[in-house]
Amino acid sequence: MKIFLVGIGGIAMGNLAYMLKEIGHDVSGSDENLYPPMSDKLVEWGLSPKSGYRKENVKDADLVIIGNAISRGNPEVEEVLNSGKEYMSMAQAIGHFFLKGKKPIVIAGTHGKTTTTFLTHWILSEIGLAPGLFVGGIRKDGHAGFSLGKGDYFVIEGDEYDSAFFDKSSKFLHYRPFYLVLNALDFDHADIFANLDAIKVMFKRLLNLVPGAGKVLYWKGSKNLNSIIDGYKHAPVEPFELNEKDSILNYVKGVLSENKSKNILKPSLIGSHNYRNAEAAVRVCLAIAPSKKKEILEAFLRFPGVKRRQEVLVRNETSLLVEDFAHHPVAILETIKAHKEAYPGYKIISLFEPRSATSHRNVFQDDFAASFKGSDYVFITEVYQVNKVASKLRLNVKKLVKDTKAKTKASSFYCKDPKDILVQIKKEIPKLAKSKIIVLAMSNGAFGGIYPELTKLVLEREIK
Repeated sequence: MKIFLVGIGGIAMGNLAYMLKEIGHDVSGSDENLYPPMSDKLVEWGLSPKSGYRKENVKDADLVIIGNAISRGNPEVEEVLNSGKEYMSMAQAIGHFFLKGKKPIVIAGTHGKTTTTFLTHWILSEIGLAPGLFVGGIRKDGHAGFSLGKGDYFVIEGDEYDSAFFDKSSKFLHYRPFYLVLNALDFDHADIFANLDAIKVMFKRLLNLVPGAGKVLYWKGSKNLNSIIDGYKHAPVEPFELNEKDSILNYVKGVLSENKSKNILKPSLIGSHNYRNAEAAVRVCLAIAPSKKKEILEAFLRFPGVKRRQEVLVRNETSLLVEDFAHHPVAILETIKAHKEAYPGYKIISLFEPRSATSHRNVFQDDFAASFKGSDYVFITEVYQVNKVASKLRLNVKKLVKDTKAKTKASSFYCKDPKDILVQIKKEIPKLAKSKIIVLAMSNGAFGGIYPELTKLVLEREIK
């Protein structure tokens, strides 16, 4: 089959293109802005992407897959609609080509999806089940976020974002869940959901897709998850929590305690939110392979982690530079708390770039200020691409900085852009010459490319 992908340059769309080629299809695609690393990967994979959108690009296609960033008015979309060609969203295509006949393990929730998906796939792979994988990230050891797999299982990140301009339902509704993991549920994606209830509707629809032979696992510490689980009876439900006797947290504490003299490495994940992720991953793996508990737990301890999730860029005796994807108030609070607990005595310097479609809006104006609790210094940039958000909807960063200082007592600074963070942090960091520090950079984007200079700054700081 000749398959054409409109918007092939996105990471997820590019990965899908490669997977389709691997199962024998003739694959091509186009994008307006093709840039590394995906542009290089597409060429490496022999996919020859076309630069720019033209109606003639899709004329020979048997099927056109349309990315969710593509809108009406795109010449390729208009040609598809006018010609009556078969078309799908990316999520539909994944369900159609890769999940039929499998037992999909769908990892959903507003936090922790990427880490939990990678960890679940890692454990099942380590115990020999060879599952498939589709997730928006890269493992720290370089493993990309996709794999065809050879076994009965396919682990997939269940994204609640919408599927395409012609399908405003959540992507995860196309993923045929056999096992469903729900890590958390908070309001997010203010650009497409009016309120929390609108998100709950999608999660309730997802629950209704789990077969009676499958299983739902959910964090019972979430009142929002409890509200959608209440009364559900179509499939077995297993709640989990960290304060239970057999929790992964107690297991990890026991292993670390028993092996102090052996200088065992800490797990790659820290913080209660990540132990919840691990709890979910381990429990779903135990549901699949209950006789392999020892192997499952040992595999967890070997997990290399996920890039841009608590990724340590610099570590020495006095300083750490950590990059994290946190961009929601709950994620920021949990990330700071995790590092405060893991590194007692360190001063925490939190850097934040409001960049996501939700974080650059004022829906979390008050919540963001409290989320920096535990920080000693906070540097917040102006909203990314500030003119793309109407002023009445935009996060007021100057007010946020003021409120952060009042609520957390941290020294807080407004920065006009990421480069300005470097200017201001250079003025403040000498004041911490007698302290151990963690510089915690939180953004769901590239943070203005400041990481090389931040690395140099942290490496060269003097301790007196």
